[in-house]
Amino acid sequence: MTTLGSTDASRWVAGWIPLPAVDPLAGADAFGEPSVYWERPLAREAAAGWGEAGTREATSPARAQAVLKELSAPDTVRWLEAPPAGLPGPWFGGMRFSASGQDAGWSPFGFGRWTLPETLVWRTERGLALAVFAPEGPGAEDRVRSRLSRMGSAFPSGHRHPRGTPQTLRVSSPRPDFEERVERAVEAIRAGNLLKVVLARAVEVEAEHDFDRVDTLARLREQNPRCATFLFQAPDGTAFLGATPETLCRLEGRLLETEALAGSASPARSGELGSSDKDRREHEAVVSYILETLQPLAERLDADREPSLLPLKNVVHLRTGIRAGLREGVGVAELVAALQPTPAVGGTPRALALEFIATHESLDRGWYAGPVGWVGPGRAHQVVALRSARVKARQARLFVGAGIVAGSRAEAEWHETEMKGLAMLRALGGGHV
Repeated sequence: MTTLGSTDASRWVAGWIPLPAVDPLAGADAFGEPSVYWERPLAREAAAGWGEAGTREATSPARAQAVLKELSAPDTVRWLEAPPAGLPGPWFGGMRFSASGQDAGWSPFGFGRWTLPETLVWRTERGLALAVFAPEGPGAEDRVRSRLSRMGSAFPSGHRHPRGTPQTLRVSSPRPDFEERVERAVEAIRAGNLLKVVLARAVEVEAEHDFDRVDTLARLREQNPRCATFLFQAPDGTAFLGATPETLCRLEGRLLETEALAGSASPARSGELGSSDKDRREHEAVVSYILETLQPLAERLDADREPSLLPLKNVVHLRTGIRAGLREGVGVAELVAALQPTPAVGGTPRALALEFIATHESLDRGWYAGPVGWVGPGRAHQVVALRSARVKARQARLFVGAGIVAGSRAEAEWHETEMKGLAMLRALGGGHV
């Protein structure tokens, strides 16, 4: 494994081959649990990686921005043949919601961490492709060719479905503490100090047996086809995984796609969502923030005239699509620095909302609600890590949140977070939780 220093000009050698297979996750049967995973089922985009050919780490927001710039550069990988088109990544990772935190469980992930897998398998228009990466140096080309041949011939051709049976989960999360924080937030909003603040809570989960994280991924993608399913494994074996509906930024050259996702209801109440004053105000705050933030970064900018409904398995959101043509020199590093955290996960005014969260939330969010995804030369897709959990052995810490505005009621916000947590609990193996 190679770790780049701040001024290291290290490069990697890579080769790739097509595969007569259909599912990157099926590689778990031959190679074990992947170290990174990414899938957007409806977009037919999927990738799984094993091992680490290189890592990049950041200890601060400024360093994370520098790392993202480096990973976006066109000259870090030397391909033995023509580079493959449409390759996700090849760098995968994420970073914390905020710079501070006391939860030791997040330590292996650091503030920010991105990995270049030794082996990466991804979906193409014709099937799958497999790439191998190795640090530049004597014998690197031979190692790449040898691994391509060995792993290409061993890759399974089938589809990986979940196989485990449901197991009993012990779930705990103090309700009075969360509702008390919601009431404090409503008081601050009533006093005119805030317009909106997003409060999160953790759900502690213990299983009878170690979680099968490949099964969890298989369930997440099957149950949440409109979401981006992800997994990032830390050096100690802890994994952060989930299925999030929210894109922070998808970048192709200078073309940007993003979205405002705020305002939630149960599927039974979806018909009321568009006319709900509370939810419309919550949603419009996010739209306004994103448009104002992108204005100095974009040459052109447009958004949907009205929000649409995004129906998920257990919840429906208001969604506004936003598109931009970026100014010269603006890339994923500048976008993440400007947009994260949006009011959808922080609040408005931004600085005051983040101060309220730091003072009252009593939770180290870690990578929850932070930007995660993939980065490559001139391309990137970063999502907001919602509907997610940190998992190790039989223990999981699941994260859910709700946007608090004028008119919010503590009991209703608790039920909203319960509703949002169902998909993750079921994917972890809770059966009909």
